[in-house]
Amino acid sequence: MCIRTRRLSRDTSKGRSQLTPAAGASTSRPVVEAPIHVCPEPELFSAFEVRSSLKAGCFKASHWLPQHTACHRGKKYKSSLPACQQRSLQPPVQAKTKHLPPPSPPPLRFPFPVFLLISPFSILSLIMAADIGHIAQLLDATLDPSQHRKAETALKQEATKPQYSLSLLNIVNSDSIPSKTRLAAALAFKNFIRTNYVDEEGNYKLPQDEVQIIKERLIGLMISSPANIQAQLGDAISVIADSDFWRRWETLTQELVSRFSATDPKVNVGVLEVAHSIFVRWRPLFRTDELYMEINHVISTFGQAFVQLLVTIDKKITENSDKKDVLQGWFEALDLQIKILYDMSCHDLPPIFEENLASISELLHKYLTYSNPLLETDDETETSIADTVKADICEVLELYTVKFDEDFSKYCQPFIEKAWNLLSSTGTETKHDIVVSKALHFLTAVASTKEHSGIFNNEDVLTQIVEKVILPNVALRESDIELFEDEPIEFIRRDLEGSDTDSRRRSATDFLRKLQERFEAPVTTVVSKYINHYLAQGKSDWKAKDTAIYLFLSVAAKGAVTAAQGVKTVNPLVNVVEFFEQHIAQDLINSEGVEPISKVDAIKYLYTFRSQLSKEQWTVALGPLIQNLNSDNYVVYSYAAIAVERVLFLADDAGNAMFPRADIEPFAKDLLGHLFKLIEKESSPAKLQENEFLMRCVMRILIVIKDGAVPLLENVLTHLILITNVMKQNPSNPRFYYYHFEAIGALVRYCAATNAALFNEKLWGPFHQILVEDVTEFMQYVFQVLAQLLESSPSETISDNYKALLGPLLNPTLWETRGNVPACTRLLSAVIPRASQAIIAENQLEPVLGIFQKLLSGKKSELLAFDILDSIVKTFEPSVLDQYFGTILRLVYTKLQGNPADSFKLRFVRFYHLVAARLEVGYGTDYFIKQSDSVEEGVFTKVYPVFVLAETQKLARPVDRKVAVVSLTKTLCDSQAFAQKFMKGWANTCRILLTLLANPPTVAAGTGDEIVAEADVDDIGFGMSFTALNTCKAHVRDDFPEVQDVAKWVHEYMIAANQRHGGAVEGFIGQRLGPEEQAAIAQYIR
Repeated sequence: MCIRTRRLSRDTSKGRSQLTPAAGASTSRPVVEAPIHVCPEPELFSAFEVRSSLKAGCFKASHWLPQHTACHRGKKYKSSLPACQQRSLQPPVQAKTKHLPPPSPPPLRFPFPVFLLISPFSILSLIMAADIGHIAQLLDATLDPSQHRKAETALKQEATKPQYSLSLLNIVNSDSIPSKTRLAAALAFKNFIRTNYVDEEGNYKLPQDEVQIIKERLIGLMISSPANIQAQLGDAISVIADSDFWRRWETLTQELVSRFSATDPKVNVGVLEVAHSIFVRWRPLFRTDELYMEINHVISTFGQAFVQLLVTIDKKITENSDKKDVLQGWFEALDLQIKILYDMSCHDLPPIFEENLASISELLHKYLTYSNPLLETDDETETSIADTVKADICEVLELYTVKFDEDFSKYCQPFIEKAWNLLSSTGTETKHDIVVSKALHFLTAVASTKEHSGIFNNEDVLTQIVEKVILPNVALRESDIELFEDEPIEFIRRDLEGSDTDSRRRSATDFLRKLQERFEAPVTTVVSKYINHYLAQGKSDWKAKDTAIYLFLSVAAKGAVTAAQGVKTVNPLVNVVEFFEQHIAQDLINSEGVEPISKVDAIKYLYTFRSQLSKEQWTVALGPLIQNLNSDNYVVYSYAAIAVERVLFLADDAGNAMFPRADIEPFAKDLLGHLFKLIEKESSPAKLQENEFLMRCVMRILIVIKDGAVPLLENVLTHLILITNVMKQNPSNPRFYYYHFEAIGALVRYCAATNAALFNEKLWGPFHQILVEDVTEFMQYVFQVLAQLLESSPSETISDNYKALLGPLLNPTLWETRGNVPACTRLLSAVIPRASQAIIAENQLEPVLGIFQKLLSGKKSELLAFDILDSIVKTFEPSVLDQYFGTILRLVYTKLQGNPADSFKLRFVRFYHLVAARLEVGYGTDYFIKQSDSVEEGVFTKVYPVFVLAETQKLARPVDRKVAVVSLTKTLCDSQAFAQKFMKGWANTCRILLTLLANPPTVAAGTGDEIVAEADVDDIGFGMSFTALNTCKAHVRDDFPEVQDVAKWVHEYMIAANQRHGGAVEGFIGQRLGPEEQAAIAQYIR
């Protein structure tokens, strides 16, 4: 059978229907590029005796107290490894053949007790389980704002005890414990599993028997638990499935099938919740061979029973149509089946579904039109289960229309008619919002297809669509006005472009824009009639004017409305500036007699079409816009802040801001003062950080004015520190405190070089308290700001505060939190060169190397290990590192002999060139070769051509290419090994150097540090473990700033070296290069 390239095809060669990956899907891992044999017993840092300020054990507040560092000076910590593993390094016997396959990477052994990868659960069987009653009390305390921080710290201690996860499950399963405590236990279990189930390599961090018990108990708990607990346990199951399903949990789907019930809907709901929590993971994933094997496994073990259960549930719904509670239960099971139908189809239409597509379509059609008063809800805001099912059916219909139109097309027409009838007959109550939105999404998908969109290409049909579908769903409702008045921040988040895809207004707008994309002129004509009608009514009815403006926004914009630029392309049949001037401008300017929502409409109009206004037009509009920050209305001043911030972000294609520093600096003080006043109106932590849009505007102003903030520095810092101290009591809005630390970062970036003392005085106290109190949400930001502050200081030394920070920074517990690792790496890399003397005096080099080793051992942190290593090599002379360097290379070579990522190879090559280029301080190529020989005789000859020479040309950054030029030049001119032993290597090195010199790297002044080239803040994933501060991005360091003109430097260096070595370099050129290469290099030697 021919493979369908658009999606998975059916492969019946093995006797049964299977899904196989389409072209472009990843299949196999790349082959190792070169066999590098490294001694399989690498002697790491295990033999080293540690003298440091560290104590093994838990991370305590006292670790951050300055006096703590001195308390443990001189105390020795010996390795806990067996004596037989603590022998000194010995050069291995040279391999007899270089063609032997590489050995499996040896198990990593960490140099210090604090870095041993030994889980506390390895002695589970010897220790009694944690006290469930005590854990329950702590969980209750986390719900009390006055106790939650202390209780969370105590729970972290409990989490290190054996069988903590099982204790949490026991609490979840206990009917005698209050439901709020059981829910807290489920949440704690989910969070524990996220960080403690497996490591980065997928190995269990828990004992095997505990893992098995967790898997066995979770399914039953999901079935028996209430919905709010099921949601948390479902998330935990999804995390476990990411690691174990399906190969290490291949019986799961059979177990789920075995639990399907023909009589008990509650059991089915629990089973289907488990299935959905696992299968929903597929939705955002890219197609890979492994993913499709997993889907095939599910289809083969779950698919048939799933389809049969659909039939059973349909029958039970019919039988129980007059029994409310039973009917509700079966509908909940049906809803999960519809969700799983989407899950299992999100990449391709499974054969079992394709074979039954007619029956499945019939069932979907039945329940899209199903009505039963018993399922309706009395509350106007509570969505019924019937509406939820219909909404999920519309989502499946949208998927099938977009992805599987070839198969689904013949079944589509009846659904179009029913969706139209559903939209025409559904009321405006809030409880129907989700089904209306999803039905509109389906019709939008229909309008996007060539085959079906033609049914809308008629002026009468378009008129009916506008009247019966668009207008009812874009008009303001009483519920919208109530939301505006009672929950203003929620109104803003729903109303912002693209922020709430399930709102009626957004969905109706998307449908109308898709129709306009297909039929621009007729849609514009039809909608314009209604715009004019509502504008006329709007003279006496502000709600009608609101409808007119929203309709205009819908038809005026073409294409995507971006968060960065707003509308980039407009409908040529309308004039957005003229419409603003004639109908909207007065609402923006007038301070009295204008409804708040009308004021918001005016601001939103500017916000949406901000890219369409010229600098001159914006200069006129910006003043009135800023004046609206003085409004008493929450939504008005918030929208004004949103619009001001986005205008300040506007730039042309060359990156030139529409409003540069000179335009904003004169009124920055007043702007910032007013914004801080608005933020600080509320004193409670939750309310103070509720409105991230205000803090985002503060951040943007500080980025724009740069060091123009120096006159305002003390005042602005005082406000930001006040906000920090309030927020840290209960961090609750990740976006707010992200923008908050970006604002601090902007001050540090642009003002710290001339005001270092003020920053140290103002920031150290509150930052120190954050570390002492273990405010985990803020710690990664604090480390980034401290690193930026240290790097911005012109001094080559560090203060006592930073010295006191060094010991705790080496605490291994700190590095266990994944979000801390990049930030801690950045800070440690900045501290090392400025604290070199203290590091040696306090015997802290080995703990630093231990951190390097720990980072190198993780796939997600291996590149960060080179940041530490580069800092070490640039700071310490060879005499300090001699005893460690061979071990460092052994660790790196062990990684190289596996299956290294391209990024890892490039970082290694960059590190090699850094070492080889630092010849004057005692490193250089020959030093690297000597240390490589201490790992294994001759291993350098395997590494150098395959990695160094092959990868050097792939270095992209000018600063890295410059280091490579310096390194290669010094190798050709000064390496004894290349002069005497590696004649062919000398020639190949020269060829690579000539390639680099053909386009000599030029490092611009400042290396780009003065530019904050940030990603748009709306694209940041705040759920990720680490969020980088754009204002605190690491500076691009030029390791050889004295080399300005690379070609000129090479010329001068080669001439001097040739004279120094009595003409040897020129001799090598004549002996080892061909005529063309001799001619190319001649300009650098003469």
